[in-house]
Amino acid sequence: MAETERPSAVVAAAEIERLRDLIDQHNHAYHVLDAPTISDAEFDVLFDRLAALEAEHPALVTPESPTQRIGAAPSERFPSVQHPLPMLSLGKCTTFEELREFDARIRRLLERQEAVAYACEPKIDGVAVRLFYADGRLQLGATRGDGETGEDITANVRTLESVPLRLRGDDIPAQLEVRGEVYMPRSAFQAFNERSRAAGERELVNPRNGAAGSLRQLDPRVTARRPLTMYCYGIGRIDADWPISSHVESLERLAAWGFRTNPLTRCVTGIDAVIEYVEGVLAQRGELDYDIDGVVIKVDDFAAQDALGVLTRTPRYAIAFKPAAEEALTRVVGVDFQVGRTGAVTPVARLEPVFVGGVTVSNATLHNADEIARLELRIGDLVWVRRAGDVIPQVVRVEHEQRPDDARTISFPERCPVCAAAVERAEGEVVARCSARRTCPAQLVHGLLHFASRGAMDIQGLGEKLVAQLVERELVRDAADLYELDVDLLAGLERMAEKSARNLHAAIQGSRQRPLARVIYALGIREVGEATAAALARHFRSLDALEKADEESLQAVRDVGPVVAREIAEFFVQEENRELVARLLAAGVDPEPPPAQPARAPLEDQTWVLTGTLEALTRKEAKARLEALGARVSGSVSAQTDCVVAGPGAGQKLTDARRHEVPVLDEAAFLERLEELEA
Repeated sequence: MAETERPSAVVAAAEIERLRDLIDQHNHAYHVLDAPTISDAEFDVLFDRLAALEAEHPALVTPESPTQRIGAAPSERFPSVQHPLPMLSLGKCTTFEELREFDARIRRLLERQEAVAYACEPKIDGVAVRLFYADGRLQLGATRGDGETGEDITANVRTLESVPLRLRGDDIPAQLEVRGEVYMPRSAFQAFNERSRAAGERELVNPRNGAAGSLRQLDPRVTARRPLTMYCYGIGRIDADWPISSHVESLERLAAWGFRTNPLTRCVTGIDAVIEYVEGVLAQRGELDYDIDGVVIKVDDFAAQDALGVLTRTPRYAIAFKPAAEEALTRVVGVDFQVGRTGAVTPVARLEPVFVGGVTVSNATLHNADEIARLELRIGDLVWVRRAGDVIPQVVRVEHEQRPDDARTISFPERCPVCAAAVERAEGEVVARCSARRTCPAQLVHGLLHFASRGAMDIQGLGEKLVAQLVERELVRDAADLYELDVDLLAGLERMAEKSARNLHAAIQGSRQRPLARVIYALGIREVGEATAAALARHFRSLDALEKADEESLQAVRDVGPVVAREIAEFFVQEENRELVARLLAAGVDPEPPPAQPARAPLEDQTWVLTGTLEALTRKEAKARLEALGARVSGSVSAQTDCVVAGPGAGQKLTDARRHEVPVLDEAAFLERLEELEA
């Protein structure tokens, strides 16, 4: 814009204010409601226009402008902040009997016979923060610290898109203190680590540590690059002339002012309803996109809370229900190194057996050499082991003060523990790998098991023990050799009767006819999962075309970025991989190309949610098939959800679907719908 065409300060101020309001509305829809109303490109046009106007009129820039979330200079330290109202801890219980005792105590103290209304919500495993607003504008963000004193992290909190810089609406209190939990979603954590691996940067250890470390970065620009978000769980202080009578009402007010509140929060009456809620939340904890370490139960009525009061550091009116401990203390007695399908050498701690998370654990993953160094772990150390649901147990921290005198350092092997080939660590990767791709028995065994798995060639009966025998006897050197095995040879293996041998032989031969997507997935290309394999099959329609594709062509495929494209291209550059494909085709493997798809995928722009137990498909398979049809598979139900698939054991998500009037399919109807769409 020419100098003479620049708008006056008055005109610019009005336009800047209009753009800020509009951008705030779109940010709220995207980051808080998870329901974007415009495309990213349209948002960028608005944002760029605002930034340009502010650059022309710097005197009009204000701290709460959307353009000011990122860019503050690094801080040398975090000043201490005194909390006007202490950020209290919660008492906890681990059994429903203790929860009933809590309810009985509440009713006794309140001198009440009738059932009490409780506000219940998941206890997110994140970082507690306090936000202070004056006249609707963010003034302060602070960590919980010791409950009395925290750290001033205002510059970092300002970078979170889920934290409003100014409140929405006309009925805004002059002073407002908000409490919330900052966390890193599981999906965002995984995506962040994938990008870090690709860029050769250090990975985050887990979402909880990732959130804590990100909030305490001295440079807010680093925090801004971390995928953090926040759920508000309450109000600390508010103007005296603001009558809010209950916890649930306070959350409704917070949502109206622009904050994210957890959609799983419920007000229920009576302890039986509380226990039912707790059971429902814990049953679906594996489906949530965030880690939880229990459920928070609070007396909903504020007048009753005031009457109950607080103890020294805990309120009488609230309690945290935490299931049986999922962390336990044990000793590391040794470290083994396992070799996987891609040659990754993974350290595994051998432990003195300990009961944790409902099972006896004797092994725990240590991930890689960097993790061993971060933990400063030695053989003989006392360690805390965590197990959550079906997740592989892991060592989370070490009791260094109790280290025995004879503790031994852990040496990462320079040679593969299986085949003795050199162990290499590529620049930019945290994973060390065995260099013998073709000859390492461990890689071959895991590669064959992947090839035969249900989502790939689906060769029933080809299990780990049989594959290990085939590799040990040098009867199979790659997947193509499977098709040369005869019944007599298979019958000669241990624990194989003639009938079993015939069945396995038939399963191998029958796997020659498989969809192209499954064959691509079966090849075991790094970073290529079932959904990516399906997208590649739809785009290239043959192995030959895929093999000849360059990185630029590969990136034209939906969901294939530079890292995945590079892995695919490098796979087919290797002579042994091209030879394997040729031998598979020569052995009669005849990949079936997918049916011609319309230009627009049938479920494009739709959001689906899976809940409960599926019997015919695994959750992973169902998700892959939906994504192959263009759907986005979400972990939570909202008014914008298009369909929910509910199997037996469906809990809160099914309730939310009914509340939002979202269509629900059982598994039979879901499978029928898939067949119609995939035909």
